[in-house]
Amino acid sequence: MATLQSCSVCLRESALQLPRHHLTDNYRSRTAKWKCPRAAVIPNFHLPMRSFEVKNRTSVDDIKSLRLITAIKTPYLPDGRFDLEAYDALVNMQIENGAEGVIVGGTTGEGQLMSWDEHIMLIGHTINCYGGSIKVIGNTGSNSTREAIHATEQGFAVGMHAALHINPYYGKTSLEGLVSHLDSVMSMGPTIVYNVPSRTGQDIPPRVIHRLAQSSNFAGIKECVGNDRVDQYTDKGIVVWSGNDDECHDSRWNHGATGVISVTSNLVPGLMRELMFGGKNPSLNAKIMPLVEWLFQEPNPIGLNTALAQLGVVRPVFRLPYVPLPLAKRVEFVNLVKQIGRENFVGEKDVKVLDDDDFVLVSRY
Repeated sequence: MATLQSCSVCLRESALQLPRHHLTDNYRSRTAKWKCPRAAVIPNFHLPMRSFEVKNRTSVDDIKSLRLITAIKTPYLPDGRFDLEAYDALVNMQIENGAEGVIVGGTTGEGQLMSWDEHIMLIGHTINCYGGSIKVIGNTGSNSTREAIHATEQGFAVGMHAALHINPYYGKTSLEGLVSHLDSVMSMGPTIVYNVPSRTGQDIPPRVIHRLAQSSNFAGIKECVGNDRVDQYTDKGIVVWSGNDDECHDSRWNHGATGVISVTSNLVPGLMRELMFGGKNPSLNAKIMPLVEWLFQEPNPIGLNTALAQLGVVRPVFRLPYVPLPLAKRVEFVNLVKQIGRENFVGEKDVKVLDDDDFVLVSRY
């Protein structure tokens, strides 16, 4: 602060442009050799807010080995606040059915509809309750570098095992800016980069990922462009998780992907685990595919939210702008559950066709 004050005084005196004959010899002798201190012009002098305590910490290699990661749903109470009892049940069902990690507050978990207070609270709750049983990966990405840094610092401070980071969306930047943005957050801990051009409007090309992969905290990439892109990474030893449930079987067994970050595993975690662990299984993949197609006929998480409500494992509460699938699609889901087998889905209640009036749409929460 003293340095900045001295710099400020210097600028004020310069602006006044006092005649030299008004200055005493003593004042000139004190100011003649003044130079602006380097600390006053360093563009970024912040140190990372991080801890090296080892409780609940995990290594980058531990993250790289995960094969089934579920992008977990966030359920709500009728007034739009988090339904932590339902959330806990969902996470427990993932653990019991063999999921190895969860993404908290991702697109599926509607992090985009959360305040940062809610977001960090949910990450902290998850790691506090389940950090010893499953890897907790917090979606702390943002199109604002400042927000991404702040959220990632807080996420690791409350104990998350790794961070998920997206490239800046809407207010897109250059590729050099993208590298700088992601470099700014990777110093804090294990990081998965998420490439989903259909949502961000900008692809992260392989040359950017190859640069980021030089960081010791780079765990890998969640890739949604397709299996040709997966090949470009796995051929060079870069860890990839498929971000497309409809391609994940082939990504895993034909293209060298480590696994999947899945939406469908919210509903059928046991089947998705078998798909990732059990070797090539085209018949199982074909069995699951009608469900995957149903889930993604509208933007995620609309289908998932509708399905979990029909299964009775979450309340039929939607935070706007999401609304449930129409009645005809809800009937289709009931038939899909019967075809695949109710025993393969989460929860124990009978699947139901919910009426429009059963759903609660919340605009303020």
